Amino acid sequence: MDKVILYTKEICSLCDNAEALLEMFQNDYEFEIEKRDIYTNDEWLEKYHLLIPVIEVNGIQLDCEHVDYDTMNNTLRDNLPSKN
Repeated sequence: MDKVILYTKEICSLCDNAEALLEMFQNDYEFEIEKRDIYTNDEWLEKYHLLIPVIEVNGIQLDCEHVDYDTMNNTLRDNLPSKN
């Protein structure tokens, strides 16, 4: 099964919203969510600290400015198998 990576941190309402959207999209697309706390890895922290939430789908990354329903749906549709 494909994996969608969510770069996140504790106490982040934008991250919580992104995770809720991803969970909703699991009704339509086949994938697992892998949450990565950027504070557990120095490389992630340096790379993503101003961009979270960041969602990665098969190497394509959407940062906080692109984590919205339409962009996420289009990215998932183009890169993951549909359940329908």
